[in-house]
Amino acid sequence: MSDATVTGETGSATIREGEAAHFGKLAREWWDPKGSSAMLHRLNPVRLRFVRDAIDTHWGGDVESVRPLAGKTALDVGCGAGLLTEPLARMGAEVTGVDAAPENTQVAALHADGAGLDIRYMPGELGSLGLGHFDLVTCMEVLEHVADKQVFAAQLSAHLAQGGLMVLSTPNRTLASRALLVEGAEWLGAIPRGTHHWDDFVTPEELEELLEAAGLEVTSTRGIAWSPVQGLHLSDDMSLNFIVTARHRQGGA
Repeated sequence: MSDATVTGETGSATIREGEAAHFGKLAREWWDPKGSSAMLHRLNPVRLRFVRDAIDTHWGGDVESVRPLAGKTALDVGCGAGLLTEPLARMGAEVTGVDAAPENTQVAALHADGAGLDIRYMPGELGSLGLGHFDLVTCMEVLEHVADKQVFAAQLSAHLAQGGLMVLSTPNRTLASRALLVEGAEWLGAIPRGTHHWDDFVTPEELEELLEAAGLEVTSTRGIAWSPVQGLHLSDDMSLNFIVTARHRQGGA
């Protein structure tokens, strides 16, 4: 499960070119719910529920509103072909999507145009694009594909406006995730082979340390679990995957 591969600050690239090429080859199938990104299509509604709750909690808006991000800016880092980016736009945000693979942003832009959505998509290294600050920064299933995770965390922090909200998700490095997300899912064809490298997964504790070093504090954490009855769902079980919210530390930069 991945939405893309991205980079860190200018002069300190964290893109792995092989992984960017891997995801670029999958770009044209991204919006096919039965294609190579089928797992992301099943995961996306789960992530969106968490994101919407996080938005309502962080800004204290109207939980009934269909446009809770009206008047706000959002940055989706590692946006792939826009599975999360488009819902953020529909929630009213002025959205920018960034991805390492130009093939992904090309497909994303075409799909957004077809849907009548005004989204800015940009390929390249996050730290070299001069994007400024955003009220909401999302980064889903990307950290595990980044070479220099500390530089990347610092770049995410640098793009988050004061008072803003960050949401990240990533697989946990456990025996369960190795068995199910890497060996099992790839063997069964649910995820394209070569998508995941288990040694690059991070634990919730490691992610918290990365974010703290970047001047952020984690404010909530939930697991994304799987069961034959419920499928993928939010849970207290973080053994496979987890999703967090973060913000700048109070009094921090």
